[in-house]
Amino acid sequence: MVRRVWLARLAVLCGLVLGAQLAPATPAQHPRPASTARSRPERRAHTTPTSTSDPLRLHPANPHYFLFRGRPTVLVTSGEHYGAVLNRAFDFRKYLDTLRKDGLNLTRIFTGAYVEPSGALGITANTLAPAAGDFICPWKRSSTPGCRNGGNRFDLHAWDEDYFARLKGFVQTAAERGVVVEVCLFCPFYRDARWVPSPWYPENNVNGIGNVPRTEVYALGKSPELLAIQEAMVRKIVTELNRFDNVYYEICNEPYFGGVTVDWQSHIADVIVETETSLPQRHLISQNIANGAKEVKNPHAAVSILNFHYANPPDTVAMNASLGRVIGENETGFRGTGDTHYRMEGWEFLLAGGGLYNNLDYSFTVGHEDGSFRYPDTQPGGGSVALRHQLRVLKDFLHGFDFIRMRPDQSIVRGGLADGQRARVLAEPGKQYAVYVFGGSQVTLSLEVPKGQYVAEWLNPVTGAIDRREEVTHGGGVAQFASPSYGEDIALRLVRRKQ
Repeated sequence: MVRRVWLARLAVLCGLVLGAQLAPATPAQHPRPASTARSRPERRAHTTPTSTSDPLRLHPANPHYFLFRGRPTVLVTSGEHYGAVLNRAFDFRKYLDTLRKDGLNLTRIFTGAYVEPSGALGITANTLAPAAGDFICPWKRSSTPGCRNGGNRFDLHAWDEDYFARLKGFVQTAAERGVVVEVCLFCPFYRDARWVPSPWYPENNVNGIGNVPRTEVYALGKSPELLAIQEAMVRKIVTELNRFDNVYYEICNEPYFGGVTVDWQSHIADVIVETETSLPQRHLISQNIANGAKEVKNPHAAVSILNFHYANPPDTVAMNASLGRVIGENETGFRGTGDTHYRMEGWEFLLAGGGLYNNLDYSFTVGHEDGSFRYPDTQPGGGSVALRHQLRVLKDFLHGFDFIRMRPDQSIVRGGLADGQRARVLAEPGKQYAVYVFGGSQVTLSLEVPKGQYVAEWLNPVTGAIDRREEVTHGGGVAQFASPSYGEDIALRLVRRKQ
């Protein structure tokens, strides 16, 4: 009985009103953590949006995509390294103005439970490593000196209202610019040097909390006092941000490092759900699954977004499509500093059926919130004005389709790809096709499409220009579509004229 109730509740939450072509398998119930015997709180369904106050949700006709402010939405961005709120010196208004100007619609922030020391990962001008005196987090400083990261120690039983004013100011400013905010609540500490700056590190607070190894910070039953602090932080943030429509919560960044247990993640998801039962709005929850690809089994019933890092090739999308959730890639990097790879990675992920792509952009720093910082070649990733323009081209290309009706379909490509070339296809067979080709300098695609009249447009993914447009009358079967010459990649928009 419990299983049937939760599956029914999930169907209402996600709005899985699907046609036969798009209907995914019903998600299985997540096993309840052994340490939490209480029943899970009810998650109320989202209603059909009637104003911009209704939060981001899964699209009711295709839950692989979002519905935001009444519009089908794919989230695409190239955003800073998650320190826009916790780094007091970072001018987030200029940053969010830049995202709006660049036509992007997502950003990701960390809350302040995790903060990086200078020099972490070899990042130059890291926004997640504030200078002395610029770190702000949910907890108020005490009058006791001795914090290992500088300044007075934190009182984990007292909120810093300046922090919450800054957090809400950030989300409000993003909302006004049509930018969705992923609030990533927690992050593992990776190594001892990353644990030391945290407010939870025992020498950094006056409460005698945190005297556990960093690998036991995110595990049930290891430190009840620290778990209570984590629960209180989640409830406070979820309550303070409840009125905003442009927020979703990620439980933990890269929980597959540093001892973050599945039971603990499930417990935090339960806390989010329980907190919102007494609040007006319900928000989506994300879980970061793996670097690369992994098949998800028995996901938590309240988790609507499955996020991956460094997911190229994007095999993980097909592996998890049957779960009826958005599959996202919310961090890139470690493929050099040039634009080409991260542009290609975004195109391939989204045309594989993903619904979210976030390139980690190191051109945003304190003093360069317009994304103009010129980082060294040693930086562990890319980002630039040019790349942000290219990702806007990708977003606008997808939003030019009725993409809710489309799904990945490689079988349409019957030939034409030379060695070193590869293609990705989203299609609503017989009506609309989005094709992306990487590699080579020209391609003549053999596509199996029904009889009809088609408009074919070849798009330059770098400039956004239509390099060739033609009308094609096709008698059925396999048709040939010849591209113009291109640099590294090209996209085809193929739409059948209405009869």
